[in-house]
Amino acid sequence: MKLLIVEDNASLRKTLLNYFREDGFAADSATDGAEGFHKATNWDYDAIILDAMLPEMDGFTLVKKLRDGGHSVPVLMLTARTSLTDRLNGLDSGADDYLAKPFEMEELAARVRALIRRRIGMPHSVFTLGPVTLDTARKIVLLDGKPLELTAREYALTEILILHADRVVTREFLYEKLFDERDETLSNMLDVYIYKLRQKFGRDFIQTRRGQGYQFCAG
Repeated sequence: MKLLIVEDNASLRKTLLNYFREDGFAADSATDGAEGFHKATNWDYDAIILDAMLPEMDGFTLVKKLRDGGHSVPVLMLTARTSLTDRLNGLDSGADDYLAKPFEMEELAARVRALIRRRIGMPHSVFTLGPVTLDTARKIVLLDGKPLELTAREYALTEILILHADRVVTREFLYEKLFDERDETLSNMLDVYIYKLRQKFGRDFIQTRRGQGYQFCAG
C-alpha cells in the first residue's frame, strides 16, 4: 500500500516516513500544500496523511480541491488545533478522519489501515483465502495456521496480491504500490520479491499471467 504524507515540519515528516516504511508501506512526502496537491493528483495513493496548516496551500483547501476534482482517496488530517470548529472544518472539507497533535503513532497507523480497508470494502482486518490468512492489523500472514517469516516489503507484496486475488494484478500496478520516491532503480526488483514469495508459499500460489501480470491463487 502507498501513502502520501504532506507535512511541513521536517522532523515529524521524517518520523512519519520512517515509521510507515518500516511498517511495510511505500510512502512519498510533500513539504507544502501545492506540492501535496500535485502529487495527490498525479499518483495513485491508498491514503493521504495531511497536515492542516501548510504553506502555499492549507490542508483544508487541498482536500476540498481533491474532492471537487473527483478524487476519492482517503484523507486523514493532522492538526495542532483541537477546537470543534477546526475538526468540523476538516471533515466538512472532505477529510475522512481527523487526529489532533500530539498523537500516538500506533493510533495513527490503525486509523490509516481502517481508512484503506473501508475504501477496498474489507470490513475486518483478517482475510482468509484457502489455507492463507492475512491479518492487516498485525501485519502477519499464516499458511496452514503457521506464520510466515516475511520482510516488510514481502508482506506488502503479499497483501496486495491477496486483496486483489479476484483479478490479475499488473506489473505496473505493483510497481506503483510497492515502491516510492526513494527507489531510484527498480529494474528486476519485483521479480526478486516474487521469487522469494514463491519460495515461502510454494510456486503454485502466485501464478504468472503472460503479458498481464500476477494472480494469487490459494482457493
